[in-house]
Amino acid sequence: MINALNSITTFLTRQLTLQCFVLFLFLSRAQAQPPLYKVFLYIDNYAERAIEQMIEFKIPASVILAQAIYESGSGTSALAQKSNNHFGIKCHVEWGGDTIVKNDDTLNECFRKYDRIEDSYTDHSLFLRSRARYAHLFNLNVTDYKSWCIGLKQAGYATSPDYAEKLIQLIEVAKLYEFDACKFLQNKCTVKGSEPELKRSRYNLQNVAIKDLARSRYLWLDAGDVLLQSIDMFVENPDEDFHLAAEK
Repeated sequence: MINALNSITTFLTRQLTLQCFVLFLFLSRAQAQPPLYKVFLYIDNYAERAIEQMIEFKIPASVILAQAIYESGSGTSALAQKSNNHFGIKCHVEWGGDTIVKNDDTLNECFRKYDRIEDSYTDHSLFLRSRARYAHLFNLNVTDYKSWCIGLKQAGYATSPDYAEKLIQLIEVAKLYEFDACKFLQNKCTVKGSEPELKRSRYNLQNVAIKDLARSRYLWLDAGDVLLQSIDMFVENPDEDFHLAAEK
């Protein structure tokens, strides 16, 4: 699954870079937002995590990323830096983990503190899943990011009056909704086709020329005759006799 997610997120994040200029104009009007490159760096770093949360908890990856970017300033806010809290989740009575005190809507409010950023993502999903006020959102289609954003605001996730509009604008300008198309992924991936056959080399370890390895498509790993196949090797001067030295 990791390889599949990596391939998808790499492709999608490359597509997102085409929107750099437009997103720059959007963020330049938003207060206290980090530089543009940090936004795209954040997306590149955590899109896979958001997709994993979407698959497990049925929360749109676009909404998860938009909330994290907005709430944490793409990971640059003091709260995110000091507590790995990327979603601005406060302690509430049931929280038994570490805490940090920060001024927010009122003075000295209690926020949750995590050992890892990944823990913040998981706790955000559990936070939404475990509260009745958000229950209706899980009846929505995972691609309906607009209703999710509006529902989060109406349920009281944030006090900002234009919270939903800000999330929606960020999703659409950065095309975060493209990550929601990964919903078809399952919890494990299968590889079609047979495993490559390992063959014993006819060469001994010493005095083997690179040109011979290139022609045979073999590469030595160690003295135990373990081989990697299908390595694309480019030899500029195949007639020159470059040799591998055996390690003792």
